Amino acid sequence: MNNRRSFLKAAGLGLAALQLHPTQLLGSTKSSFTFDYWLWVRPNDKESDTAIKKKLQSYREAGVRGIFFENYSKRHFQLTKEYGLEAHRWMWTMNRGEKELLEQHPEYYAVSRSGKSCATNPPYVGYYRFLCPSHPDVPKYLEEKAREQLAMEDVDGLHLDYIRYPDVILPVNLWDNYKLDQSTELADYDFCYSKYSKDAFLRETGIDIDKVERPEQSLSWRAFRYGQITKVVNRICEAAKEYQKPVTAAVFPTPDLARRIVRQDWPNWNLSAVFPMIYHGFYKEPIHWIGTAVEEGVNALKGKYPLYAGLYLPDFKNLDELEQAIRLSKTKGAAGISLFGESDFDTQTIKLLQKMR
Repeated sequence: MNNRRSFLKAAGLGLAALQLHPTQLLGSTKSSFTFDYWLWVRPNDKESDTAIKKKLQSYREAGVRGIFFENYSKRHFQLTKEYGLEAHRWMWTMNRGEKELLEQHPEYYAVSRSGKSCATNPPYVGYYRFLCPSHPDVPKYLEEKAREQLAMEDVDGLHLDYIRYPDVILPVNLWDNYKLDQSTELADYDFCYSKYSKDAFLRETGIDIDKVERPEQSLSWRAFRYGQITKVVNRICEAAKEYQKPVTAAVFPTPDLARRIVRQDWPNWNLSAVFPMIYHGFYKEPIHWIGTAVEEGVNALKGKYPLYAGLYLPDFKNLDELEQAIRLSKTKGAAGISLFGESDFDTQTIKLLQKMR
């Protein structure tokens, strides 16, 4: 999974941050929170305790409430809690490339419209190994993985990433990177057409998707796939209640965009909070689009749970742009922001966040 960062840097399919004590978030339906900051961080096992503490002190000074850690590190989690911050486990969900899983259960993996399995022919990059949510064993497998994290005493909550299908359409800024024109939905990137998905769709709707002339245009087929991911999310959320810990998710920027390009219907998920990755540079959009995206998400949720605007620090040319983005997020109803791009979290950024609280 180390090569995730090279794709994220090129592709912008990364993550963000959250607030409140886990038990306060569970079952909460009203956005009665202060404006909070969160971070998406990958713990470095080679860091000394001194270096970790220095970073944590800077985060605390900036008003950061919690951190989503991509990997579990007992040292990082415990030190984070010592500094009064929440430590959440950021978990890859549908995208699972473990060697053992690939070898023992290739049938778990999603299949494209062109018949290519993520187990043997991953789209875009080598680690894009997405599972098929319709395989009867996959939801149970993912629930077990979630429980492994939730059961840890020093894990305050679970943060889901890659909780979707592969991108049928990449952000427009990336088309040149992959020498693609995705003005239409190409068969190699349209998932999932496994026999498990087809059979489940036939049982649910009576429609044989193989007999549909333009399956990528079928509204019933799209709705079915939204629902398959939603079932996985809500199953994990139900399991999390046993541990009294919140489940949050990093999702695509707006409900419309999420449904259209990754079959992700996040307003219908039973989360504690959501973190849309509103990375404006990836979509060649101006700063004000951040406010538009926040407003669309907040309106779609109707108070179901709070929304935190995910901002990608390298996309901002200067602190004035970042300040504008934070103000827009506040004005449009975000409960806070989450930041991705730890290397850009410098002294001046800390001062700005302190001022903006």
